[in-house]
Amino acid sequence: MAVYIGFKEKAIEFAKQAVEQDEANNYAKALDLYKTSLEYFKTYLKYEKNEKCREAVVAKFKEYLSRAEYLKGITDNNDTAGNGSGTASAQRVRKPGQKEEDDNKEKEKLKAGLTGAILTEKPNVRWDDVAGLEGAKEALKEAVILPVKFPQFYAGKRKPWSGILLYGPPGTGKSYLAKAVATEADSTFFSVSSQDLVSKWLGESEKLVSQLFALARENAPSIIFIDEVDSLCSVRGDNESEAARRIKTQLMIEIQGVGTNNSRVLVLGATNLPYNLDQAIRRRFDKRIYIPLPDETARAHMFRIHLGDTPNTLTDEDYRELGRRTEGFSGSDVSVAVKDVLMQPIRLLREATHFKRVRTPDGGEGWEPCSPGDSGAQELSLNYFAENGLADKVLPPRITMRDFEKVLMRARPTVGKGDLEVFERFTSEFGEEAS
Repeated sequence: MAVYIGFKEKAIEFAKQAVEQDEANNYAKALDLYKTSLEYFKTYLKYEKNEKCREAVVAKFKEYLSRAEYLKGITDNNDTAGNGSGTASAQRVRKPGQKEEDDNKEKEKLKAGLTGAILTEKPNVRWDDVAGLEGAKEALKEAVILPVKFPQFYAGKRKPWSGILLYGPPGTGKSYLAKAVATEADSTFFSVSSQDLVSKWLGESEKLVSQLFALARENAPSIIFIDEVDSLCSVRGDNESEAARRIKTQLMIEIQGVGTNNSRVLVLGATNLPYNLDQAIRRRFDKRIYIPLPDETARAHMFRIHLGDTPNTLTDEDYRELGRRTEGFSGSDVSVAVKDVLMQPIRLLREATHFKRVRTPDGGEGWEPCSPGDSGAQELSLNYFAENGLADKVLPPRITMRDFEKVLMRARPTVGKGDLEVFERFTSEFGEEAS
């Protein structure tokens, strides 16, 4: 067994060298190294029986094979054009000072890849739009708003929080809170996920992580929001790849801020799987805040927010009743229920057989569905208005409590009691309540 494992290590080492030469534009040398790496990978795959190990290696094998074929096309074209010592060879010869120039170009390339993570337009979500979660909002204000507005408060030993982890069931508003932070904070906001930081090239993922934090320090005060942070920082084990381990190591170094000044950089993480986080990463989040399911009052407020200015007949008591009847619903569940309710008038319009003329709020004239026995009722279908250029005259009926009752009869929460026990146990061990 030790023999074929050695083939894998050699394959990885040659692949690493190939990537380095490839990035330096030494295409001919990179091609030779890719070929050597592929030979070692093939020998390893010949003996490896573990299906998971084979899948991971086969995926890398295909990537390197594809790149080798591409480089072969480049070198063949150079030879055909009589450039045996031309483009590829010329690029291998470094001029004095070219290394620094190439390093700068690489950094600019990495920066360009991360610019999409910077939110240039604020999401327009205010603190008041987030129902409940007062504890989480206060912690975020302490970490984000106050240090920017009142930097003199944080002198000497008093330092703002450098890392906050938001954890809880899916759909409870963790990402929504991050949007509120992005809107309210006068800071540069980076929103990243694993796909922004994981590269198929060996060694590039760590560089992306390093460059992300360098960019955040350059644009401080700044916030780095990592959604589903567990996908990047899961518990380390014997079966994980070397690349995944290196990304975690680099991320831990950057969050810790060893040798750098991270005093004006906040790392904000969100996860539905707190126990999947590596303990070393978990320790680097100063505050770990549980974002629970909304309570009755928060749910009532959510119904009001999601319904917005849509014409309706609901009273304050109706909203309180909706909060009472949706025990166990997450914020996402409430949002889905309201979306379903908003479709109820459309369904009524499609099924209506009679319409009558009505006055619109602006004093104009429109049509709304009605019962056949209503005064002024005319036997018409929705298609009639579309075919006669009157589509803009049709008014959907206002939302009623009855519409909500129909939807809630079939709506079900998506988070079970067993799921909540996991988060409550994590909170008792490592976290704190949000309110």
